[in-house]
Amino acid sequence: MDALIVVETKKKGGAIITAEIANTYNRDVFAVPGNINAQYSEGCNFLIRTNKAALLDDVNEFIEAMSWSQEKKNGKAAKQARLFENLDADEQTLVDILKAEQKIRIDELSQKMNRPSGVIANSLLSLELKGIVKTLPGKVYELC
Repeated sequence: MDALIVVETKKKGGAIITAEIANTYNRDVFAVPGNINAQYSEGCNFLIRTNKAALLDDVNEFIEAMSWSQEKKNGKAAKQARLFENLDADEQTLVDILKAEQKIRIDELSQKMNRPSGVIANSLLSLELKGIVKTLPGKVYELC
């Protein structure tokens, strides 16, 4: 499962429990907002309000969030490899691991590097801001 989309649910509906479980597994959760007076929209609005789900109101944003663009599937988005010059030791190690693994979860990176996940997250954010790494659904990372 790449993501969970909640379309309608009561505030105490089964989809709320499913969304909680998906969040514990670091899966992306999206919810379609609804009328604030509608019983079956209470749950979706609650998930969005409490930041347990991302607001889903545009299919194109969802496709981009999931990295499902047609451009990549057709191979038209090929990029020239970069030389990574100004990387600290942790960043360089992450790049080396990502070159070997292709895609990897943050907890696996933490184990491989024997570093706390907070340190790994900071380095991954830095690499993402430099355009070297991108985040995929489920807290998975890969090189751009």
